[in-house]
Amino acid sequence: MSTAPTPPGPLGSAPEPAALQAYLHALDEWVRGRKAELDELDAAALASQRGAEVASDMALALSMWKAVSDRWQLMWATWDGGRVGHQERERITALIWGRLDSTVGGGTGGTSLPEACRLSDALVSQLRAALSLAPGADAAAARIKELRAQLERLRDQVGLEPALGRDAAVDRLAGLMARLQDVTARAQRGADVGGLLGPLEQEAATFERDLIVGNARRREARELLEDARELQADLETRETALRTLAERCVAKVDPAPRYAVPDVSNLGAVPNTAEAIEAHVAKLHRVEQAFALVEEKYAGALAELSQLVDLLDALRAKAAAHAIADQPDLAASERQARDVLAREPVPVPVARSLVGTYSTWLDQLLTKENA
Repeated sequence: MSTAPTPPGPLGSAPEPAALQAYLHALDEWVRGRKAELDELDAAALASQRGAEVASDMALALSMWKAVSDRWQLMWATWDGGRVGHQERERITALIWGRLDSTVGGGTGGTSLPEACRLSDALVSQLRAALSLAPGADAAAARIKELRAQLERLRDQVGLEPALGRDAAVDRLAGLMARLQDVTARAQRGADVGGLLGPLEQEAATFERDLIVGNARRREARELLEDARELQADLETRETALRTLAERCVAKVDPAPRYAVPDVSNLGAVPNTAEAIEAHVAKLHRVEQAFALVEEKYAGALAELSQLVDLLDALRAKAAAHAIADQPDLAASERQARDVLAREPVPVPVARSLVGTYSTWLDQLLTKENA
């Protein structure tokens, strides 16, 4: 079974071109080799009429392979045949450690490329064990060596588990290590351990998958919390601005809209569990929709007042262009409209009517002029 290459550097680094080139070529070989392995497993599942039994794991393995393959294509395009400077090399490491497509199946969206490769390795190992296709089935030593390497990876991942649930993971890992030690001892005594290795390989692969998925979900929960806090802070800022807008509108316009500005603080602080955060975010989005309505109504009322002033100015300019702006009836109509528009608050229906009257006077005078 092929094993994914080790990334050339951490997030934010700019590895040397030679290291990046070696990694990209090794990853290309892994992607090609993994596709061949998945095709082999798929054929074996169909031949043994066990396709339905492994369908979900096979679908996840294929979607994980596709996500890694797509990300490799982006990295290869960024590599551009080696024409890369410091910025491009940093961009490639960002692609390595950034989250893959969140549509990857099995609830594992949000994994990085190395995590996805390890998960793919675990899945293929699990599928091989389930279908009795473990490489070198007659060579227990090779399988024991692979298991030992896998348990070392698990040891590192267990160390990343949150303190609250780490004891259970430690116990699970300890159980796997004890079983491997027992299998190793049996094999050294010449016993046939093939029947013991298969279940152990499958449980180790399942455990590795669970740890990777759990880590991805915790990261998604942290990001969900950060996004919720940012949204709430933004709404609190908008609330202050909307209250100012509403006060200004009430002072300027009569009748003014009568819409309450929701108080974001009534929702309380953002909770810290995924389910509660999602419910809180749904409430924030409802407040956001209410804010949009409030802004539309108050801003619209002020905009109409501004439009009436602009319309009267435009009509006055038109009258001046025809040298009739000082005509008594027209001038009196303009004074009356401007007197009303200068009030606070402005009786908008009256102002609208008076600007309309000025327009009517202007139309009549222009008609006479052209007669």
